[in-house]
Order: sequence, then structure tokens, then C-alpha cells
Amino acid sequence: MTTGAEGSALLRWIATIGLMVIVAIPVLFIVIQAIFPNIGSGSFAAPFSLFLKTLADPELIGLGRNTLFLGVGTLFCAALLAVPLAALRALYRIPGALIWDAILLIPFMIPPYIAALGWIMTLQPRGYLEQLTGINLAPLLFSVPGIMIIMGLNTFSVVYFVLSRTFETIGARYSDVGRVFGAGQWRSFWRITFPLAMPGLAASLLLVFAMSIEEYGTPAALGRRIGFEVLVTGIENRISEWPIDLPGAATLSLVLVLLALAAFMVQRWLLTRRDYRIVGGKPQANDKRDLGVWRWPVTLWFAFVAFLATGLPILAILATALSRTISGGLALSNLGLDNFQQLLGVGSDGLVALGNSLALGAVTALFAGLLGAITAYSVVKGRGRLRIVLDGLSITPNALPGVVVAVGIILAWNQPWLPITPYNTPFILLLAYICILLPQPVRYATASLHQLGDNLEAAARVSGSGPLRAFWRIILPLILPSMITAMILVFAVASRELVASLLVAPVGFQTIAVFIWQQFDQGSMGLGMAMAFSAVVITTLIPLALISLLKRLSHGNVAGLN
Repeated sequence: MTTGAEGSALLRWIATIGLMVIVAIPVLFIVIQAIFPNIGSGSFAAPFSLFLKTLADPELIGLGRNTLFLGVGTLFCAALLAVPLAALRALYRIPGALIWDAILLIPFMIPPYIAALGWIMTLQPRGYLEQLTGINLAPLLFSVPGIMIIMGLNTFSVVYFVLSRTFETIGARYSDVGRVFGAGQWRSFWRITFPLAMPGLAASLLLVFAMSIEEYGTPAALGRRIGFEVLVTGIENRISEWPIDLPGAATLSLVLVLLALAAFMVQRWLLTRRDYRIVGGKPQANDKRDLGVWRWPVTLWFAFVAFLATGLPILAILATALSRTISGGLALSNLGLDNFQQLLGVGSDGLVALGNSLALGAVTALFAGLLGAITAYSVVKGRGRLRIVLDGLSITPNALPGVVVAVGIILAWNQPWLPITPYNTPFILLLAYICILLPQPVRYATASLHQLGDNLEAAARVSGSGPLRAFWRIILPLILPSMITAMILVFAVASRELVASLLVAPVGFQTIAVFIWQQFDQGSMGLGMAMAFSAVVITTLIPLALISLLKRLSHGNVAGLN
């Protein structure tokens, strides 16, 4: 008798077909289009002709250099902000530590392109900073270091949370041993504690680097004003500007994916050079130390960074949303709810865009969660080489920037010989969102499935249940709390996704991100910021309300919701 996915051919086939349609086919078409430039007209002539030409293009070298420069610079800014805060948070008693953690979590809720627009309203000529203080920092904002600082503020929380927990695990005991042998406080930290935190540091900085080179909104909003183009904006230019250059976009997409994979290889190289094991079987004290005279300076530093990363962008967005006219400035007579009334008026474009995004986010969460659960089940409980293929396909979108997914979907579903296609319909957005966000439910479901033994499913099979029924009646309910958490995350991200929405949305079909982008292009910044503020509030409150409701219904007995 077989158990698990090995005996459930139907689930295995659903996972295989789903991953082929959503992940494999777009990736395959990117490679084919880069090699055969005339594949769109059904010809395999002149292979590699445009591929080699694009690789030799001096513009590509410039885009690649700018992308690397931006990624490394953002990584440096994020590390500069996060490492001291994480070390202080982990090793010392910080006043209001949990409050700072909660505030520093908020940047995760604000899409980077919305935060960048908030910074533009603050620091641009005659922006809020100049109106309030007379200081003009526009030259810094519209510069390459300025872009790195903004992106560093958007991403440093990733490093802060990972590294502070790593430092807490290490504690001060190894550093104390160094001090017994004569090392000073700083020397023992940099020579002992900091190197032991290298796994957490490398993993979080890799994530920041990958997020930076894949980010579209901030480089497009700030970089284009100073002629600073990166690979992501170069790909978007080739798709959106005439003459459309699909082979060039496919080649640049491959270069971008190779950069992300190279960063992953660097992380593996760093982690395999040394032994970082620090957790043994011995109990260990975790007492944090008092800051002494540094107590309030450190607290002020936490407050300053939290204000820059969280408070300032939100206040700028809200101020712009409440302004009747931008030229009227921050005068009380210029403030009102006009933009919100126009945005949320019955039948308005803004209300339609909100409805479209929330509906797409909900459907994406449902389908991505279901496919993720089936895929994880086939990988964890299945047998044979197919599970390795499915596992590889399910994590492939992690290495695919959103713009690359959009290019792949355009190439795959815009072929003239297709008898029927989802292209130029809302379904194309659904495919793009599921592809981008599929790794989240797969990872959550995989972690839950690894905690389940085979005895429950085997008992069901002995009692006459088929593998499919055992999955629906036993396995799925057991992993449901983790799946709900993943689906809520998918909903929050999908409903505000930018780059795929800009590139593959049907003509005349608006989402939240498309609406905000268009309002800024048309100079209706107040209306755009009203939508941005509403989107942040709605897509934050809905997941929190769902979690609270589910916790109440489960009487707090489901650990995954706590």
C-alpha cells in the first residue's frame, strides 16, 4: 500500500500542470525569445543574433553596472542603519524595545514606490521640508546616493529583525570570554560576536540586494529624473516604448536573473567557509545589560531612525492626500477631504481600481494558497525525481524579479498562433501575481507538512479512505493555519503590486498601483496620495481583522494565528 502523494496521482498532476503553466512556460519563453528573435512570427531563423548583439551593447554594460552599484549601495546603507540597532536591541535593555519593533515593522506594510513618492513630496523643491525649515535637500534626493539612502530606509528592517534575533541567540557569553583574556568591549564584539552572526547577516543582506536590483518603483520615480537607468527600468523601456524590443527585454531579463543567482552563490560561499554552530545542549543565561549613560542617546537614535523610515513617509503621504492643491502648501486653509471624496465617490475610477485590486488580491491568495498546498504535499510526501523538479519550479519565482515574470507572461501568452489566450484580460494579471507570490504558500505549507507524521494519513487509508480524500479531510485542515497566514500575506502584496500591473494590465483596466502611478504622471498628486494612503490602511487592516476573527473563532487554540 502506498501513502501520501505517491498514491495520489491526481494531486501530483495538478501540481505539475499548475507549475508548468504558471512558472515553467513564461521562463521557457524568455529563453526562447532571447535565442530566436523572430519566434513571434513563427521563425527559428538567426539564432543568437540579437542575443549576442544585446550583450555587446554598451547600454547593457551601463545598465548592469548601475544595477550592481545600486544593489551594493543600498545593501551598505541598510547594513549601516540596521547592524548597530540590531546589536543594541539584542544585547542591551532598550527603553520601549517592543514599541520600536512594532514601528520598524510598518515599512513592510508600505510598498517601496509609495514611500518613494512620499519622499519626493517631502524633499522636492518647495516640498514640505523646505516649506517648514527652508532647507532644500532636493539635490540629495535626486542623486544616486539619495536613491540608495531611500531604498536603504525601505529595506533595513529586513536586516534589523533577522540580525537582532541572531545576536540574541549568540548572547554576550562568547564576548565575555574574550574580555577575560584581555580584549576590550569593542574588540571582543567585532572579533567574536559579529563573525558568529554572519549567517543571519549574509542571508538578510542577500535579500536586501535581491530586493534592490528587482525594485522598479523607486529607480523609476527618482532615477529617471537624473538619467540613472537600471536593468529593471531598461526592461520596462523596451516593452513600453516604440519600437518594442522583446528580444532585448528577454536578454536583459536573463542578465537580471543571473545577477540574483550570483548573489545567492556568494551567500552560500560565505556560509560554507566557517563553522557557525553556537547552540548546544547547555542552558545559557540571556541577561541583557544596562546602557548606563547611553540609555537616552540610544533611545533618541531609535526614535530618529523610526521617524525617517516610518513616520516621515506616512505623514508626507497623508499631508499630500489632504491638500486641495499642491501649490497651496501646508496651510490649514488648503487642507480638506476633497481628494478622498473624489477617490471614493460612487462610480469613480479610484473606487473601481480599489475593487479590482482587492478582488484580484483575494482570488490570487485563494489560488496561490491551494496550488502551494498541493505542490508542497507532492514534494514532501511524494517519491521519485518528479518531486525534485516540482520543488525547483516552486522556488524559481524567488529568483525572478516581477518585471521578468511580466516579460515572460507577455512572451508566452501574446503569441499570434494561440487560438485562445488570457492576454489583455484580467486573468493575465492573476497569472502574474500567482507566479510572483507562489513561493510564500509553498514554503509555509512545506514547513507545516514536515511536522506531520505519516501515521494519520496511513490510518485513514487503512479505514478505506483514498489518498485524495485523506488530503482534503486530514492533511489540509492540519496545515490550514499556516496556509491562512501565507494567503493573507499574498493578499496584502498582490493587491498593491506595481511593475507586473503596469506591464500586463489590460487596456483600461486599473488597479491600485496603476491608478497611483497614472495620477502622478498626470500631476494629480493629491488624488494619487489619497489612493496610496487608503491602500496602505485597507490592505493592512483587512489582514489584521481576518487574523483577529480567526483567532476568536478558534478560541486562540491555533498557534499559527498567534
